[in-house]
Amino acid sequence: MPVRQYYQHQQVQGIKVGRFNQGINTQFIVYRMGSTVIDAGPSNQWRHVAKYLKKEPVEQLLLTHHHEDHSGNAHRIAKTFSITPKAPKLAQAKLASGYPTPLLQKIVWGSPRPVKTQTLADTEYLSDGTAVVPVHTPGHAKDLTCFHVPSEGYFFSGDLYIAKTIKMLRQDEDLNELINSLRKVQTLDFTTLFCPHGGVIENGKQALNLKLENILKLCKEVQELTNKGWSVPQIVQDLLGPEDATAKLTNGNFSKTNLIKQCALISV
Repeated sequence: MPVRQYYQHQQVQGIKVGRFNQGINTQFIVYRMGSTVIDAGPSNQWRHVAKYLKKEPVEQLLLTHHHEDHSGNAHRIAKTFSITPKAPKLAQAKLASGYPTPLLQKIVWGSPRPVKTQTLADTEYLSDGTAVVPVHTPGHAKDLTCFHVPSEGYFFSGDLYIAKTIKMLRQDEDLNELINSLRKVQTLDFTTLFCPHGGVIENGKQALNLKLENILKLCKEVQELTNKGWSVPQIVQDLLGPEDATAKLTNGNFSKTNLIKQCALISV
């Protein structure tokens, strides 16, 4: 059953979908506040997302970044509801032209269709006038932009959070920028975090801070072992365990080795 769960937290609703049920990295939550939808969900789950969204009017789609699990249905939502999605400026070229999707990601999420978007304004608004503030948080992706709703204490985290610990990193991710982004959002006032993979987290700010602490702790441990003359494979094995099938299936694009290599370069 691809629909895994429905969410209702105060003004926020959501639906969790996914072709597979192999943990948070294979499932996705499409959130909405009134007529505003946050991220489009994966294209291979369109049938379920469409049925859910059609229950109420959709007047606005805000995208956090271009990755296929977040933007996969943007084209269909735009066409179905006669709207132009809004996206970070850094995402617009890829969204408009399309981009190749690695095989494993294509299997899990499907591929997005090209879609024309508007650039996110400094402040967006819900239909009732509630302000939604885009917050650029690069690291996971250069264009990643979260959404802060100050009046409600909400933070839609895109892929900034996902989980309290990191065990793998993609080759195009920047750990230093991720750390800076986690520090940046600590200056914002919010309580509840809405993660499209991890769900609704009541103590969201604390969760993000814990993730930051765990990353810095791992960086310190990596550097201590590096200074003792340990090799990268030895450190990976000792701190994270052996590489799993994901690293092999992605030819090393998403791996523990990538994380350990970047940890060695972070100033702690």
